[in-house]
Amino acid sequence: MSDVASATVDHDSKTYLGFWIYLMTDCVLFASLFATYAVLHANTNGGEGAAGLFDLNFVLLETMILLTSSFFAGMALLSARRKDAGRALLLYGLVFILGAAFLALEVSEFRHLALEGNSWRQSAFLSSFFTLVGTHGAHITVGLLWLATLAIRVMKRGLGNNTLRQLTLFGMFWHFLDVVWIFIFTIVYLFGVIGV
Repeated sequence: MSDVASATVDHDSKTYLGFWIYLMTDCVLFASLFATYAVLHANTNGGEGAAGLFDLNFVLLETMILLTSSFFAGMALLSARRKDAGRALLLYGLVFILGAAFLALEVSEFRHLALEGNSWRQSAFLSSFFTLVGTHGAHITVGLLWLATLAIRVMKRGLGNNTLRQLTLFGMFWHFLDVVWIFIFTIVYLFGVIGV
């Protein structure tokens, strides 16, 4: 292996290791938020609990949209690795649209809850709910901004090694957010509605 190729592999491995470490710190953040929710979810301050507030059909729609976006993110990365920039951009466009739709639904849910008098100040349950789900939404927003900048980069520079590495990191981030959402769906919404 040449010195240039060896340096590239070493740089890539350090980049991936660094990103995995970042994802692990995000795991700690979300674990803390889940633990807080688990402790506070029964403290409704006399207000409605999860069973009375959440519509599982609505949340299932959000879940299907986010999981579908993750599927397209995987397909887009495969296209990018095959150097098919046009197909990759099309698929990443679908990821962006679905991610934005998910975010719009999440904001709509927050707005609906707030208009019914269920703001984050109402109870410890709602504070922990808004913090956990809102933090996930903030991560989705960052992911969408990151994806938009990567799409511009692909249009301007093509699919070089550095861009492929960035697209791979984005894919790891996006799939991580899906895993977090599956836990949110299960622990917050599903268990909340069935009363676990």
